[in-house]
Amino acid sequence: MSRVGRVERTTKETSVVVELDLDGTGKVDVSTGVGFFDHMLDQLGRHGLFDLTVKTDGDLHIDSHHTIEDTALALGAAFKQALGDKVGIYRFGNCTVPLDESLAQVTVDLSGRPYLVHSEPENMAPMIGAYDTTMTRHILESFVAQAQIALHVHVPYGRNAHHIVECQFKALARALRYASERDPRAAGILPSTKGAL
Repeated sequence: MSRVGRVERTTKETSVVVELDLDGTGKVDVSTGVGFFDHMLDQLGRHGLFDLTVKTDGDLHIDSHHTIEDTALALGAAFKQALGDKVGIYRFGNCTVPLDESLAQVTVDLSGRPYLVHSEPENMAPMIGAYDTTMTRHILESFVAQAQIALHVHVPYGRNAHHIVECQFKALARALRYASERDPRAAGILPSTKGAL
C-alpha cells in the first residue's frame, strides 16, 4: 500500500505544493526561494529516506516568514496524510545527531496529539543567509500542529548557527523515519492500547 501525501495550500501570501512518499529513497526536489530552508528540507528527505517535492511561491519581497511557515504547515499535513491509519508502524522514534561542535537529540511519538518541546542554545546568530534562525522553532510548531505528533527537540550545545539548525533537521529526519517505518512483528496491529491514534 502506497504511503504518499499530497497537499496544496494557497493563500494571499503563498502558494505551496508538497508531495511526500514515506517509503521512498530520499529523492528530493525542493524550491521555496529561501536557500537555507531548501537545504534543511533536503536534509529531511535524504536522511528520512522520504521522496519529497516542495514547490513554494511566497511573498519574499516582505520577508521569508510566510513562505517558511506555510511550507511547514503543508509538510505536516502531507506527513499526516501519508501515515494513513498508522497500522503496523513503530510509532516511536529517536535519534541523536552530531554536526561538528553541535548535537541534536530528537524523539517523536506519532500519537495523533500535537505537542512540541524545543530547546536550543541562546544567542545564536540571528540570520543564516535569508533564514531567520528564530524560525526553526516555528517550523517545528507548524509541522507538529498539522502532522499531529508529539516532538521533543533538544540541542544541549553548539556554537555555529548553521550547525545547530542543520543537526536538528537531520535528527528529525531519522526519528520520523524510524517512527513511521513498518514493524514486521506488528503487521496489522495499531500501536496503541486505546485502539486509536
